[in-house]
Amino acid sequence: MEALKYEIYIGAKPEDVWNIFVTPEGTKAIFFGSVLESTFEIGSPYEYVGPGNEGERTVHVYGKVLEYEPGKRMSYTEHPGPSYRDNHAELETRVSLTLEVVGATTKLTLVNDRWPDNHPSYESTQQSWPIIVSNIKTYAETGKTLDFGF
Repeated sequence: MEALKYEIYIGAKPEDVWNIFVTPEGTKAIFFGSVLESTFEIGSPYEYVGPGNEGERTVHVYGKVLEYEPGKRMSYTEHPGPSYRDNHAELETRVSLTLEVVGATTKLTLVNDRWPDNHPSYESTQQSWPIIVSNIKTYAETGKTLDFGF
């Protein structure tokens, strides 16, 4: 399965874009009401938790932090939450994001790779990342998210 890669230029400072990924206010805005819970230490676990199948405290995705350089780079393994797939522990991918200053903009590169063969969430993830990346750009530039009608 091919890596999913997205590059986008955002009219905001890298620290403002970074905060969208790591603060409760930012993650709730771009990740469908979920909060990122982690110490961000290399090797430590993380969870995106929010409203869903199991109520207000549904684990949507989880994994381990692989890299964490505040304001510049973060990488982590990713598994679908237990309520989504019985074999969630086997379904590991990697997500890496990098922020770079380009003139008066921030270039966000997001890569979701290491997909195991026949991963059941590949197609839905392929559809979700453009929505999330678009929301990151809009939120960083305007303080508002896009209304996708769902």
